Amino acid sequence: MNDMTAVIVPKSDQLNADDLIAGPRTITITGVNIRAGTEQPVAISFDGDNGKPWKPCKSMSRVLVSAWGPDAKAYVGRSLTLYRDPKVKWGGMEVGGIRVSHMTDIERDFSMALTATKGKREPFMVKKLVAQAAKVDSAAAEKWVDDHLGFVRGAADLESLDAVIAGGMKAMTKLSGTNPDLHQKVTDAYNLRRNALTEADPFEGRTDADHGDQFPGDGGSVAGDLNEGGE
Repeated sequence: MNDMTAVIVPKSDQLNADDLIAGPRTITITGVNIRAGTEQPVAISFDGDNGKPWKPCKSMSRVLVSAWGPDAKAYVGRSLTLYRDPKVKWGGMEVGGIRVSHMTDIERDFSMALTATKGKREPFMVKKLVAQAAKVDSAAAEKWVDDHLGFVRGAADLESLDAVIAGGMKAMTKLSGTNPDLHQKVTDAYNLRRNALTEADPFEGRTDADHGDQFPGDGGSVAGDLNEGGE
C-alpha cells in the first residue's frame, strides 16, 4: 500500500478541512439535520461519509440557501464539490476551512458577497457542477433504455414493435447525439426483434404483391392463369 491518504485522516465526528488535503471531493447529499441554536446547527450526511457528516459554517450555509433555497429536504439527492481553503482563519490564524466550489441544480455560475473579516466582505464564486449533471443524465438515459427494451422484447408482432419504436422516436433522437452507444444498443434490439418476428411468420407485414395471391388447390398464380389464355 503506497497511498498516504488513509494515514493523514483526522480523528473526528465530522468532515474536516484536513480531510480534503489530498484534493476536492464531490459528495451527493443523503440527509440534512438541523439543530437551531447550537454551535454547529447544520449536519449534512452524504454517500460514503462513514458517519462523518459535513457541518457547513455560516457562510457556506448562506451559499446553500442562496443556490438551493431554504427547504433543506430539497437538498437530498443533489451534489456539490467541497475543497480545502487554506486561507480560512480562526482566532486570527489561517487554519483552513471547507468551501464549496461547484453545485448541481443551479442554472449558471453565480457570485455572492460573503464576510471575509469583520467589516469586510468579498465576492465568492460557485460554479455549476456540469460533470455531475451529465452523470445524472446518463443514469436516466440508461434507465429509459432498460425500460424501453422491455417493451421491445415484449412486442408480440411487427405492428406492436412499430408502435414501440414510434413511441421512443423522440428519446432515440436525443440519444443519437448524447449517447451514441446506447442509441446503437436500442437500434440493434429493434433489428433483432424484427428479425425474430419475421422468422416466426414470414408473411407478416407483406402485401399480396409481395408473395402472390394463389387460387386454392392450384399451383399457379393469378398472373400465370391469365397468361395461359383463361377467359
